[in-house]
Amino acid sequence: MLRRVAAKALVLSTFFAFSLSGCAANGSPQTGPGWPGEEWPTATSSEVGIDPEAIEALVADIEAGTYGLIDHFTLVRHGRMVADYHFEQDYETIAAAYDTTNHQYNYDHPDWHPYYRDTDLHTLQSVTKSITSAALGIAVDRGTIPSVEVPALSFFEDYDPDLSDPWKADMVLEDLLTMRSGIEWAEDTPYTDPNNSCILMEASDEWVPFVLGHPMDADPGTVWEYNSGASVLLGKIVQVATGQRIDDWARENLFQPIGIDEFYWKITPAGEVDTEGGLYLSAHDLARIGYLFLRGGMWEGERILSEEWIATSTAPVVLDINPDNSGSDPGYGYQWWVPDHDGERTLIFAGNGYGGQFLLVAPDWDIVAVFNGWNIHGGARASTWRALQSRILPAIQTG
Repeated sequence: MLRRVAAKALVLSTFFAFSLSGCAANGSPQTGPGWPGEEWPTATSSEVGIDPEAIEALVADIEAGTYGLIDHFTLVRHGRMVADYHFEQDYETIAAAYDTTNHQYNYDHPDWHPYYRDTDLHTLQSVTKSITSAALGIAVDRGTIPSVEVPALSFFEDYDPDLSDPWKADMVLEDLLTMRSGIEWAEDTPYTDPNNSCILMEASDEWVPFVLGHPMDADPGTVWEYNSGASVLLGKIVQVATGQRIDDWARENLFQPIGIDEFYWKITPAGEVDTEGGLYLSAHDLARIGYLFLRGGMWEGERILSEEWIATSTAPVVLDINPDNSGSDPGYGYQWWVPDHDGERTLIFAGNGYGGQFLLVAPDWDIVAVFNGWNIHGGARASTWRALQSRILPAIQTG
């Protein structure tokens, strides 16, 4: 395992050194990467080598409804915010056509979705998983969690897990991180389906026992199956290992060091942190997470995450995953999607959340893009999931 992680890190080490140097993709020198204080430093798109007409055309299409309900679009290149657009949507009126029960897992109630109670904190949905992985990675870097090869059930002794199934006993932390847990789970149906395993979990009172109680249907580490329950177990593992609930651990060791002071994280009926989809951040602060990864885990000279953890997390550890039948064959790392890769090297990595939450990072182009939306009832003709590849990267001017 250590040899494999080192190899993955080597694949991206050239890029991370490039990122820290602050050089543009075409080799032109920069003054060095900008770092956000309370606000992001800004530049025009032309100043960082992006055709402004392409950005204007993308924004015009968003305003025209091509991408459905989009709430925010932020673009950062060379550490400068070069596009930042907020789009007002009348969610009160939209929600009136649906269930009006005021509950944190009613995805149609405007108190909870897409913004948290009239703030600029936007639901991240499953981008939460990527940030949970980062918080766990800090614990691994510090030795609080010995390695990703630790048996997963060793953290759940208080739950008296059933170890009679050798597959379940063999499940390790990396199997959870890469969505190859082997736990039987049905999350490939719409979230409007009451039999969806994630929806059933969210309706339950005890999430951790709900997940642990599921049988196994595959040898861990062999079959990729998207499983939000695995992400819940990861959050609990951080708490058991560190002695802190993951929202407190992340606040002290991830958020505050990079300037994130405001967030909201849903808490389950049993007092657990919803690490599969319950985190809310502003678009500007979500971009900070992407920028931390773009800079190889460094933040203004301070190391927050190891380069090795980031390299492996965002590498295509699992290849050829095609959730949208687009033919694009994305990969999957440690709770991060890899929508563009060459089989070994990552070209773009991403956090991907229900309704249109996308944190997109393109290392070779020194770019972070954030799209927040709330497309849960259809109506969009295109997805911003591919907007970075199809609209922004082709607009980069070289020479």
